[in-house]
Amino acid sequence: MADTTLQFYRHGRFQVAGGVIPDAVTAYQTYGNPSSPCIVFPTCYGAKLGLGSQSYLVGHGKALDPEKYFIVTFALFCNGEPPPYNGPYFPAIAYEDNIRAQYAVLTRHLGVQKVYCVVGFSMGGQQAYHWATVYPDFVERFVAICSSARTSPHNKCFLEGPKAALKAGCDFNGGHYTTTPQIAIRAFARAYCAWAYGQTWFREHLYKMGGLYPTLDTFIREVWEGRYVGNWDANDMLALLDTWQRGDVSSVRDGGDFAQCLGTIKAKALLMPCKTDLYFCPEDSLNEMSMLKDAELAVIDSVWGHVAGGGANPADVAFITKKIQAFLA
Repeated sequence: MADTTLQFYRHGRFQVAGGVIPDAVTAYQTYGNPSSPCIVFPTCYGAKLGLGSQSYLVGHGKALDPEKYFIVTFALFCNGEPPPYNGPYFPAIAYEDNIRAQYAVLTRHLGVQKVYCVVGFSMGGQQAYHWATVYPDFVERFVAICSSARTSPHNKCFLEGPKAALKAGCDFNGGHYTTTPQIAIRAFARAYCAWAYGQTWFREHLYKMGGLYPTLDTFIREVWEGRYVGNWDANDMLALLDTWQRGDVSSVRDGGDFAQCLGTIKAKALLMPCKTDLYFCPEDSLNEMSMLKDAELAVIDSVWGHVAGGGANPADVAFITKKIQAFLA
């Protein structure tokens, strides 16, 4: 059986969109028997393998069952696994860079010759799209949950808010901080959190989580500020935002012709937007489905907005699980 502990693959010098990483490292975990069909499940923004970010879909009886599949979860470059280095001078990273690195782990180290499916939520879903674009004959199918093949102008604009809040923090110091810039990171979290849920979610006071958080401010401070201050490096946060904003499969192929690029994707697709997602909107998935050769759409009918796709609400996880299991059957 595979080893589920966090592992690291060292690429050495690795060329990326913004230059070269002197000692590039890809963090990953494996589940199941390597002889089983391979499923790749990369991380999203704010996710760390070491904190169990992928566990809501991986496990016995779950969408990605190790008794049926060989599952490889991958961390994005700059997610803090391993710890950050080179601070504000870290080169810009594109999704394509992550996919090439993950491909190297699969083929050179794990001996995988074909990927049955790539499953991803948010930035993970954008990686799934890029997998099908960069290695069209290597990937048979993909699932993009609350995601898109190209980061929309509105999505890019939304990200400018949290980014500006972080950079304006008096302790950020242009990225040359020597201790955790709490003021900057807390400002980022407050600017971001309202976008993660639907308006109805707030209207119904679901942030109270059944009484766990008595006020909205308590929720923001403990869940959002606390999570980023406790687990994240500010420069890593900015680097990942840059990767996210660069997202566009047609930048990899077809010279920016988005329709042409999507139309040549061979892999079968399952697109799962959430009805109330404020930045990976269902309209984007509908538009992309019309350009793909073989795609199906399953809208998550939830007030939980974007995080409906990331394991925040058990009912939404059950819906996603059922759809993925049917798609993989």
